[in-house]
Amino acid sequence: MDAIFQTGSVPVAVAAKVYGKDASWVRAGIISGWLPIGKATRNGQLVTKIEEMNSKLGRINFYISPKLLYEQTGYLWKGEKV
Repeated sequence: MDAIFQTGSVPVAVAAKVYGKDASWVRAGIISGWLPIGKATRNGQLVTKIEEMNSKLGRINFYISPKLLYEQTGYLWKGEKV
């Protein structure tokens, strides 16, 4: 049976708990590309360099795919917050 995935983004805090790491580890992994569970954008532009994590440049939005997180970890997100 196929898993039914929630719509929307898994919160960074939930992904951090799944991996047993802190939220900045998840954010850095997504931006750097070694944690292939989502995308980081600022003003609609993809953020792919750690140097761009400067808050002075504006807020970065993270999208974490419930399906990709499941494929990487086996964790099925059911919409809960941490």
